[in-house]
Amino acid sequence: MRIQIINGPNLNLLGTREPGIYGQQSFDEYLPLLQARYPDLEISYYQSNVEGELINKMQEVGFSFDGIVLNAGAYTHTSVALHDCIRSLKCPVIEVHISNVHQREPFRHQSMISSACKGVICGFGLDSYRLAIEGLKEGAGSEK
Repeated sequence: MRIQIINGPNLNLLGTREPGIYGQQSFDEYLPLLQARYPDLEISYYQSNVEGELINKMQEVGFSFDGIVLNAGAYTHTSVALHDCIRSLKCPVIEVHISNVHQREPFRHQSMISSACKGVICGFGLDSYRLAIEGLKEGAGSEK
């Protein structure tokens, strides 16, 4: 399986940005641990603070990879463009959040992309990415 992890705005600051919410580990520190846990999977990583670049990456891999794990950051709550992109892809997309967005500010309770995704995982810290990968593995071959 080939899985693309895509992180959106401000997630390049993991480990330093609000560690009480997002933890003290950077994604660059976490990724090798995730890859070592799944040596049979090809796990690629991409991060951008730019909405259009996230869409370009999803369109690049969304027809050839087996799944996308997407943490769209703040774009989760605002982007119809990401929603439309996800709906156009062949592979399933799992929406991921490090924090439990439903325990945070009210504007974070609404996702513009959830209805386009196969599933949503939030609140398990960086382990949310592992849980999403497990979901993609279990759902391999199933409908988007």
